[in-house]
Amino acid sequence: MAKSSPALKASTPPVNSTVRGLGWMLVTGLLFVGVTGIVRHVGSDMNAVQAAFLRYAIGTAFLLPVFFRGGLDTIIPKRFALFSARGVVHGIGVMLWFYAMSRIPIAEVTALGFTAPIFITIGAALFLGERLRARRIAAVVIGFLGTLIILRPGLTIVDPGAWAQLLAAPLFAASMIMAKKLTETQSSTVIVAHLSLTVTIVLAPLALYFWRQPTPEELFWLVLVALIATLGHYTMTQAYRQADITVTQPVTFLQLVWATLLGLYVFGEEPDMWTWIGGAIIVGSATYIAHREARRAKVVTKQRAP
Repeated sequence: MAKSSPALKASTPPVNSTVRGLGWMLVTGLLFVGVTGIVRHVGSDMNAVQAAFLRYAIGTAFLLPVFFRGGLDTIIPKRFALFSARGVVHGIGVMLWFYAMSRIPIAEVTALGFTAPIFITIGAALFLGERLRARRIAAVVIGFLGTLIILRPGLTIVDPGAWAQLLAAPLFAASMIMAKKLTETQSSTVIVAHLSLTVTIVLAPLALYFWRQPTPEELFWLVLVALIATLGHYTMTQAYRQADITVTQPVTFLQLVWATLLGLYVFGEEPDMWTWIGGAIIVGSATYIAHREARRAKVVTKQRAP
């Protein structure tokens, strides 16, 4: 098959890449909310570290063909140190997230997790050289304000699960920034496979310390979690490959809407008026940035046209 010529690549409208990136991130949000629902269903009987370890160990088993097919270059890729650092950071964040899920409602876990886009937007400017456009900053800030409305200013956070989620947010932000950097030289499948492997290794010592024999039902649900979460990491990596990381962040706020609906219709966690108001603001923020970025990409396309 003939390779695409540079001229053909240059003629591809950037709007397509931006819209694809936003679409991939939308799918990512739906998948991760599915993971949230299953983890809540499994409950808190299993230690959070063991549950997280099993999720990533099973995910690694799914991705073993990636290592066999790629050989040594895949097992020890370029930027191995960055892969390893991401695994350590993400592994600690996962332990904190699993613990939070066992302690506080789904909507609260998701809302507190939305401090991550703030760290991502700042980190992308500092470490990836992405421009902090005013509209991107505004969309992220407005979306974050929506989460504050849901939590309500002045609310005292005393549950350890809430603190765990607040600590997990900047760790996940760092992991996402590393993933974006790795997309410059690595395929999405290799990035996801190495994340599963390194997080499994990071979690193994503590998981063995807290280990108990999982029931067949728990194993079934954790296999399903591993499958959906692994697919979610793949779609997230695809989103970062297609669009700037700061463009995709407002779309992640839609996860709060899905999580709230999940808590309402599946677990009976009825949201109050403030949740709906904050959710509407978040949806508006995500819709606005998607619309503005698509328009901007069209303008760039016209300017590049001969």
